[in-house]
Amino acid sequence: MKHIVKRGETLYSIAVDYRKNMQEIIKANHIQDPNIIVVGQMLIIPGYPSPDTISYSIDISTSQRILTLKNNGKVIKTYPIAVGRVLHQTPVGQFIIINKAPNPGGPFGTMWMSLSKQHYGIHGTNDPASIGKAVSRGCIRMYNRDVEEMASIVPIGTGVYIHF
Repeated sequence: MKHIVKRGETLYSIAVDYRKNMQEIIKANHIQDPNIIVVGQMLIIPGYPSPDTISYSIDISTSQRILTLKNNGKVIKTYPIAVGRVLHQTPVGQFIIINKAPNPGGPFGTMWMSLSKQHYGIHGTNDPASIGKAVSRGCIRMYNRDVEEMASIVPIGTGVYIHF
């Protein structure tokens, strides 16, 4: 898996986002000084497949509140979603799914899929009436049946593109 360094990121923040030990990233990239990384630099994140090797991808439009599942660029299915509210907007950018946790409980419904951005994920809900609204703390909410279906299809490493 490759990551392009963005403004404001540090090796530590990147390691946290991918739930990796910083030393693993330093070793995989032969970094001499961990305090020096630059915007645009490409880093290898060990332990995840490259999204380029996975036929599935997820496109999320926060303005339309739609998640589109694609296989080899072709739309397989679209799902209605809930997104972050004004003070907790859903982050935009390119991420990957780094893990899946069935039955996380509470507001996360019956499935949680972590994104490569700490504290954010795609998950079910215990409040189905919230789907279609901007009500979350930044995560993508789906109906439980929808997130379970999608989680059964997409592998770890699936690319997720979130935009307005």
